[in-house]
Amino acid sequence: MNMTCKFVLEFIAAVAAAEFATGFVHWLEDAYIREDTPLIGRRIARPNIIHHHFPRYMTRHNWLQSSWDLLLLSGLIVLGAWALGCLSWPVWLFAALAANANEFHKWEHRTRRENGPVINLLQDIRILQTGRHHARHHTDPKNSHYCTITNFLNPVLDGLGFWSGLEWLLAKTIGLHRRPDTSVRGHGPGPAWLGEYRSTPAEKA
Repeated sequence: MNMTCKFVLEFIAAVAAAEFATGFVHWLEDAYIREDTPLIGRRIARPNIIHHHFPRYMTRHNWLQSSWDLLLLSGLIVLGAWALGCLSWPVWLFAALAANANEFHKWEHRTRRENGPVINLLQDIRILQTGRHHARHHTDPKNSHYCTITNFLNPVLDGLGFWSGLEWLLAKTIGLHRRPDTSVRGHGPGPAWLGEYRSTPAEKA
């Protein structure tokens, strides 16, 4: 295998791995982390609930507020790879993409004017996920399209029924069931504290 081919394959593998890993974290947050989950419930479940009720609320957050959890996980992966002597450029690429997946996610909820010409171009040429593609995640029953970096992996995973199959397996083997999503029609009205986060009509889009 020549060096160019090897580089391309490693690049694609790193992007796909980051896409899948962050999609898995997103699915886990949506499906199973509750407000009363020890240690992480309030820090992760509550922002997740707010986001599903008011998708554009996250655009108020700065980079660190949006990315702290994935940044922490990515940093641990880099440290682990370094300790094992296998830190390489694909690992760095994986970590950089994974750490910024929520920033890409935020761009999918912003307007073209808010994003500016560079981000718009990257979305237009499908290097980054588009808002139209991500909108399917916010369409009832809100149980698909968990990956937020590109448009490419979601159709594969959802077409295979990967997430629903994993949820079925967890329910059958250990009795673990999805938490109710009160932002889905018929499942509301949602926690009383949501009133603190009421946003403008534009931010509900």
